[in-house]
Amino acid sequence: MTTYVLDARTATEHFPGIGRYVMNLAREMASALQRGEQLFLLCHPSLPLRASLEGTAGGAIQLLHVPCSCFSLQQQWAIPHTLRRVRADLYHSTYYLMPYSPGVPTVLTVYDLIPLLFPESVSLQARLFFRWATALALRASTHVVAISETTRRDLISIFHVPPQRVTAIPLAADPHFYPRPLPEIQRVRVQYALPERYVLYVGINKPHKNLVHLVEAWAQLQPQPLPLVIAGAWDSRYPEPRQRAQSLDLEQKVIWLGPVPEAVLPALYSGATVFVFPSLYEGFGLPALEAMACGAPVVCSNTSSLLEIGEGAVCFFDPTQVEDICTALRQVLADPALRADLRERGLARAAQFSWHTTAQQTLALYSRLVRESTKR
Repeated sequence: MTTYVLDARTATEHFPGIGRYVMNLAREMASALQRGEQLFLLCHPSLPLRASLEGTAGGAIQLLHVPCSCFSLQQQWAIPHTLRRVRADLYHSTYYLMPYSPGVPTVLTVYDLIPLLFPESVSLQARLFFRWATALALRASTHVVAISETTRRDLISIFHVPPQRVTAIPLAADPHFYPRPLPEIQRVRVQYALPERYVLYVGINKPHKNLVHLVEAWAQLQPQPLPLVIAGAWDSRYPEPRQRAQSLDLEQKVIWLGPVPEAVLPALYSGATVFVFPSLYEGFGLPALEAMACGAPVVCSNTSSLLEIGEGAVCFFDPTQVEDICTALRQVLADPALRADLRERGLARAAQFSWHTTAQQTLALYSRLVRESTKR
């Protein structure tokens, strides 16, 4: 029996994005495991897994409880001991805070290098720690999974990881992101007091998300027959987007929803006249893919992984040029036929990404690394 151990300690609400990755990967691996393969999910006994991840336990997938978090020093000896106890053939760390001498072939998933590429987004202390801990994780790993070709190139460039040690395996939208019926869309509109037509952005307000330029582009878009709706977590360290909206007298033209429950997002995307994503950099850019999967016409930056995701299916703009953002929005908002075309192309493009494929490619990598380790 070949035994893989996937570290699921990050599948908690503290790590929403990484938790989603682990949850979907584990769920799809349950049906993709080959005869003679088994998967353990490494979990913290006092931290509840996401409900949908708990349902993957049983059969070829089993839970493996280790009472130490990814932030604890104890993991440096507790996890290698656990890996030996279950006779693990491979360990997959989904976070750079991990045991740095796991003792078995190890896969590390890297999502992005934003703290190094956009130093203004974190403190100097946090940036130095990220570089140090990531370097340790890369050194401890046999192979690295990057969630996009963009992240793969960044790893090779910044950390000088040999190209043959890094494989890009893309993510996908969660299965519940699909076009929602009109009654459901109307309920969400009523819930958030939204008009029938609106332009939507979903994401946090960190500097690399480029919301200040989006607000400035919206101010230039005249006339404005519909509001700009900005939904997502709000980091109080970065008040500049709201301050800029106020200085441009956009209080009645920009709606700040704040955090939106996951269950509401599909209808919010589905009801958008246009989805706009002006980010300067994305390790993968899930909101753009989720919007396409829900049938929203997407207008987004021509940078980083967004070029990979939106290829042939979105209207691109230069996020560093306010006028270019404004021109793209004006073009799509003024042309119903273009919006319909973007909707169809977006749905087709989103369908090319699936968690089942991600799981299959990841398991194939596991199998290859185990085979290579036995030949040494």
